[in-house]
Amino acid sequence: MSSSRPDATGAAALGPAAPLSAPAVAEQGRRRLGGAGLAPYLQAAPLALVLLLFLVLPLLVTATVSLWDYTEFTLVPDVTLRNYREMFEGCLSGGACATLRTYFSTLKLCALTLAVTLPLGFAVAYFLAFHIRSDAARTALFLLCTAPFLTSNVIRMISWIPLLGREGVVNRALLGAGAVDRPVDWLLYSEFSVVLAFVHLYTLFVVVPVFNSLMRIDRRLIEAARDAGASGRQTLLHVVLPLSKPGLAIGAIFVGTLVMGDFVTVGVMGGQQIASVGKAIQTHAAYLQFPAAAAQSVVLLAVVLLMVAALTRLVDVRREL
Repeated sequence: MSSSRPDATGAAALGPAAPLSAPAVAEQGRRRLGGAGLAPYLQAAPLALVLLLFLVLPLLVTATVSLWDYTEFTLVPDVTLRNYREMFEGCLSGGACATLRTYFSTLKLCALTLAVTLPLGFAVAYFLAFHIRSDAARTALFLLCTAPFLTSNVIRMISWIPLLGREGVVNRALLGAGAVDRPVDWLLYSEFSVVLAFVHLYTLFVVVPVFNSLMRIDRRLIEAARDAGASGRQTLLHVVLPLSKPGLAIGAIFVGTLVMGDFVTVGVMGGQQIASVGKAIQTHAAYLQFPAAAAQSVVLLAVVLLMVAALTRLVDVRREL
């Protein structure tokens, strides 16, 4: 008769495993932590490589070229501050400083554009967020806002010329109504036409982030303000507007960055008569003065980064990211 007791070998196989020693447990923990800590870096590696190749490397090349010397025909790979000295020549001695005048003109265009695009973009976003109840209608209106982007910026700018020229539709209407006795010259090839084109091109860059901020507002806050006796104006100023500041800051960063570096709009709508930093860089590049253009680009980048830093210090934009 066979014994009813289990075989010793089977019991050993089915029994609990022998406990690991302390060094083995530590090594296993290190392997797990190492694998878990390496995975996020591997996931971020493709994006980091793209940013390194197409953002960091071009900036380093631009900064390096800005220190080179040049002649009428060649580039001299030497370390010199000539380009920066020529850029600010006369600024410290009290003489005429073309760079400061150019930056003042560009900052003026930027301020005028922001003064129009921020209220206009906020109004459009407010209407879409609070007055359009249907998601389908809201989507359709968004598509309508993006329809101009289906055409080139140059074509959209040129379309203003038949309207604003001396023989354009606006001047004919003013003359026909008797509002003026001769055509108005400042409608085209002036700061007005440049700012008008900027508003036409870049208002949507304010609408989108502000709309995102407005859609995140808890509607119960607005209802509580109304229950507390606040008027529509008070609710807008003390509830809606403070909560939409991150979106306004992001929109201001978008528009300010685009205006500061733009040279096509200033050239076409300004009639080559308005100075801008982007136009100065384009002129240096056209004359093959690449070190001077690179130096201008480095200074422009520093100015734009200071503007972005000031906006991010005033408003916490990380809530929208």
